[in-house]
Formats: sequence, structure tokens, C-alpha cells
Amino acid sequence: MRWIWIDRFVEFKPGNLAVAVKNVSLAEDYLHDHWSGYPIMPAVLMIEGMAQTAGILVGQARNFAEKVILAKIARAEFDDIVTPGDQITYHAEIEHINPEAAATKGTVLRNAQRIGRVDLMFSHIDQNLAGTEFPQENFVFTGQFRRLVAPFLKPGTDDA
Repeated sequence: MRWIWIDRFVEFKPGNLAVAVKNVSLAEDYLHDHWSGYPIMPAVLMIEGMAQTAGILVGQARNFAEKVILAKIARAEFDDIVTPGDQITYHAEIEHINPEAAATKGTVLRNAQRIGRVDLMFSHIDQNLAGTEFPQENFVFTGQFRRLVAPFLKPGTDDA
């Protein structure tokens, strides 16, 4: 099973910016085991939500031809918590991208108020210098992820 930590994209500018939302619900199982009696969204899952948002942005910038994986969390700071009933918004921007890697900067909002910053680095593993071979199929960008961004892409392109 693959966990998706974003519900949908609300804005997507290929090669530049992605904005995704996640509605936090008490119906989500992980909340029942995290601080019983006072459930909060774990910061690590918000980092993963940003990684999915930014990773899809980076992958689309290269037409999903590369296997993009999270290489480094350059910064992750949160000033407040998120509880059931809140909506998280992830704003991700590409800072730079080259054949081997990409860097993104991002902000995390709770109910439209900034509560965090998450800056990430991604590796295009097919371009790695270690000589490690990976499976031919793109196991990173499955149909699940590609469908999230499809409404923002031009019909008839390879990305749609």
C-alpha cells in the first residue's frame, strides 16, 4: 500500500510551483495512535506531504521520465500543530533543477496561516554517479500520483 499525504492539487504551474491540500480527519487511523486523547498530525507526515507535493512538481518538470526520490531534508521547521478538522496547504517551488538533482523550498499552512517551512533536495536516480542500476519501470510516479496532477496539464500531452 502506498500512502498519499495530499488530497488534491489546487494550483500547479509546471516546472515552477505546486500547491496541494490535505484535510486532516479524525477518521484517519494514524491519529488514534498519536497522542491518545489529543491527536495531532505528526510533523514527519507533513514533511512527507511536502515531499509528495514537491516531488511531483520536480517529476513533472522532466515529463515524469526520471525516477525522483527524496535525497535530503534541508530544513523542516514547524511553529504550531495541526489537529483533526484542520486543512494543511503545501506550497512548493523549484529553486533549481539539473539532470542529477533538484532543490525545492516550501511553506506549510494550517487553515491559511503559515506554520512551517520545508526545504527539500531530490535525486534523479537514473542519473546517479554510483553506477547502481534501478528497475526500468518508473516505480516512483505511479498512476496514483500522475492522476493528481492531470487536471493541470494540457490534454493530449504525454503528461496528461
